[in-house]
Amino acid sequence: MTLADLKRGQQAIIIDISSIHIPLKLLEMGCLPGNTVELVQVAPFADPMYLNINGSHLAIRKETAVHILIEIVDE
Repeated sequence: MTLADLKRGQQAIIIDISSIHIPLKLLEMGCLPGNTVELVQVAPFADPMYLNINGSHLAIRKETAVHILIEIVDE
């Protein structure tokens, strides 16, 4: 499952990333394996996605999110 598949309000753990497709700025902001991510909101037309990653809020495009593998956290 990828970050692009996450539904609003769901939480997940980042399992792996494809660093070739992920901008360095996202890695610096905490988009790293082992960190918790929650989908806060999705913009109109489903792009970009507004995320909370370990307390940092950031927006990423779906074309980037498909390269981030996640595992859903059971609530």
